[in-house]
Amino acid sequence: MNIATSWSTATETQAAFDQAMTRLRDRMGGYPGYLLVYFTESYPAEELHAALATLPPSVKVQGCSSCLGVMTEEGMHAEDGRALGLLGIRDELGAYGVGAAALAGDPRAAARAALEAALADSGRPGELPDIVWLNAAPGHEEAVLQGVCDVVGRNVPVLGGSAGDNHVAGAWRLLTRQGAAGDAVVVSVMMPALHVSSSFQSGYLPTTSSGIVTSATGRIVHAIDGRPAAAVYREWTGSLLDGVPAAGGNVLSLTTLAPLGRMLGTLGEVPFYTLSHPDALLADGSLSLFAEVAAGEQLVLMTGSKERLVARAGRVARSAIDLGGFAADAILGAVVVYCAGCMLTVQDRLPDVVAELNNALGGKPFIGIFTFGEQGCMLDGHPSHGNLMISAMVFAE
Repeated sequence: MNIATSWSTATETQAAFDQAMTRLRDRMGGYPGYLLVYFTESYPAEELHAALATLPPSVKVQGCSSCLGVMTEEGMHAEDGRALGLLGIRDELGAYGVGAAALAGDPRAAARAALEAALADSGRPGELPDIVWLNAAPGHEEAVLQGVCDVVGRNVPVLGGSAGDNHVAGAWRLLTRQGAAGDAVVVSVMMPALHVSSSFQSGYLPTTSSGIVTSATGRIVHAIDGRPAAAVYREWTGSLLDGVPAAGGNVLSLTTLAPLGRMLGTLGEVPFYTLSHPDALLADGSLSLFAEVAAGEQLVLMTGSKERLVARAGRVARSAIDLGGFAADAILGAVVVYCAGCMLTVQDRLPDVVAELNNALGGKPFIGIFTFGEQGCMLDGHPSHGNLMISAMVFAE
């Protein structure tokens, strides 16, 4: 098994792909059998799809757009919001399959169709994958995860990230060898010949402020403890939202270090949380989030800092290594999903984020993307969707 990465910030799409692919082939000694393609919106996905035609038919491809840049072990890559990153895997004894489907108003059914296509593409349709790698348009992640679990159950690890763009303007794209689309889900099933492990965490701590959701519709929280949710959140966060009008407004950039957490369980006596990022206070007093909540759930105000967000990526990678029981010299490479909201908060510290990952992974190849939603398995082992989270998938001998 061989893993390598490459990147480019060349101005033209074809030139960037050619440059990155040449580097990748040099590092791998040939073409990969499985290829991840992560890119910013400056490279039109349709042009990247055309560039994929230069690859041998045997190369399986999954990709999506990332917010403002990509990371590899060589650094943070972004030039005027332009970057392309590749991660290739050569694993002749393993099996990989890619499938895609348009969301088309039914994300759960689309995810089922994409996963069934990926299983067929793997050549091992009757075998459960060791892990499922997921990218989808943001907005329907819970339903997408339900569709994945409809096919493989809730005990197969599912990791990934929702496609991002540079300006939160709906310019995200998904990519396979079959085409490019904005409103779609793409999945890979992986049965590697060697070992893979994963971790999914946040870099936040709970505060003493909490309440029970008494009314909610999808991603809109109407009331907490019987009171308007926006008012409760304002109280919990002190002066954080003083500049937001009483009628409400977008608060996405203000709330990155003050998300809401839902406790999914405990490890010993230590609780673990999945996070929801508040994006707007609504005129009717409701609070809009980037993840679904339900009446009866407890929401806890979480708190974070730049230092914790810088250090957390490396800690998540180390967690995946520890959970896999991998020796340091056995690590082959990794894929890292880092929330775009967290990235924007620590944008001036991204070289330090890369350094933390390199320390954790021993300098082995990795690709990192910045996403508008993160998926992974918490310590309960079941797939979940959250915001402001970090996922890591580590391969080892």
